[in-house]
Amino acid sequence: MSELFKDLFIFEMANNHQGSVEHGLKIVWEMGAIAKRRGVRAAVKLQYRDLDTFIHPDYKGRKDVKHIPRFLSTRLTDGEFDKLVEAIRAEGMLTMVTPFDEPSVARCVEQKIDLLKVASCSATDWPLLEQMVQAGRPMIVSTGGVGLSEIDNIVSYLSHKKVSLALMHCVGLYPAPNSALHLNFIRKLISRYGNVPVGYSGHEAPDNLDVVKVAVSKGASLLERHVGIALDTVPLNSYSSSPEQVDAWVASALVAREICGDVESKQVGQQETNSLLSLKRGVYARRKIKQGSVISRDDVFFAMPCGEGQTTSGEFGRYRTTYVASRDYPQNAPIAETCQLDSIHKVRSIVHDAKGMLFEAKIVLGNDVEIELSHHDGIEQFRQTGAIIVSVVNRNYCKKLIIMFPGQKHPAHAHRVKEETFQLLWGDLEVDVDGAVAHMQPGDKALVEPGQMHSFRSCHGAIFEEISSTHRRDDSFYADERINRMDPLERKTILTDW
Repeated sequence: MSELFKDLFIFEMANNHQGSVEHGLKIVWEMGAIAKRRGVRAAVKLQYRDLDTFIHPDYKGRKDVKHIPRFLSTRLTDGEFDKLVEAIRAEGMLTMVTPFDEPSVARCVEQKIDLLKVASCSATDWPLLEQMVQAGRPMIVSTGGVGLSEIDNIVSYLSHKKVSLALMHCVGLYPAPNSALHLNFIRKLISRYGNVPVGYSGHEAPDNLDVVKVAVSKGASLLERHVGIALDTVPLNSYSSSPEQVDAWVASALVAREICGDVESKQVGQQETNSLLSLKRGVYARRKIKQGSVISRDDVFFAMPCGEGQTTSGEFGRYRTTYVASRDYPQNAPIAETCQLDSIHKVRSIVHDAKGMLFEAKIVLGNDVEIELSHHDGIEQFRQTGAIIVSVVNRNYCKKLIIMFPGQKHPAHAHRVKEETFQLLWGDLEVDVDGAVAHMQPGDKALVEPGQMHSFRSCHGAIFEEISSTHRRDDSFYADERINRMDPLERKTILTDW
């Protein structure tokens, strides 16, 4: 995910500046104070319309057409918008604008606005989208009232244009009732579009703080609300939040983030470990056990409490584990031994972790494949150097899947006959081909021609596809002569049971 979009709060001013730059500045300062007090990254979003061209000349001045009177009555000059943009930056927040027409996009470029927002009503306005793409700014697209096939089209187009993109789940009702929010759709967008960040733009009643908590729990990384300050003569509308309501909204989102934790990993702390240890069964000697003897199941019994450092029943009962007594144990004494994992257990651990990556990437291998662990520095160092190679097809053409663990590298080598193309399916991958390094993202491809020395590594883990001409076992030549001198069976483990 782009760091620009991560954990971003967006304060949408819209027309709640009421056509007064002084009032707009008060809103900016209030939002800046909230962002500082809560320690969050924030943006203030303005709306730009070139009203002289945006409204048809025959409709100017009419009060019977929805929105037109409001737009005209809250008009600000370019100079007044400049003051608001400067104030937003002075408060340490990002500048963000929803332009509704092409001249407004040009104005954003002049002001060097940080982020452009595509309103739901403009999500399929292709002339406007084309103009926004040319502006070269990161874009956030709101999806209110837009169907899934249309969202597919938008994401495809903007991704093809290499736009730094985020999506906003949104419901175009003002205010929106709970029954219309469909926040489960956030998970659908995250799953469907992979690396595209997804957020939530809320139009529910300002005091409804349950919604933002649910949005965070569904994975929304960007959060947006309409904000304003009520005047004696003009109250806030039913879907805009006062500064006090904005502060409560941000606080609720932060609580939800704390509760949800890091999506990438589950952290097990020592306090939790100790708490559960007090409920586990420990291993105790059923009879006297002599030092150096193998401890069998008949030699022990399981009971609580389990002391610190004591072998647990779960550890003792793991598949194919063997424990040897490091000292004499009297009857009923707690057993405290560590199982020394053999190569079988190391391979099994590798397989389990690789399956977890495939589950997360939603990749199904099928049954008719050959699995190879490539461990150039031995199985002990596999997680540092090596790869899991899954051979799917090897005829005149060859298809393989390569699985790499976080921090793992595959040493430099070349093929005299084989030509291959890598395409990254999931994760991150750095490929070095004859000294030219490519940092790949999912969907990227890299061509390796015969004779080209190449290596690859992953920071957070990767699964990529290799399509090539026929693979031959005698066609890999390493830059490290030590590897070339090794018997291939020394650096490969073929798995018949995955």
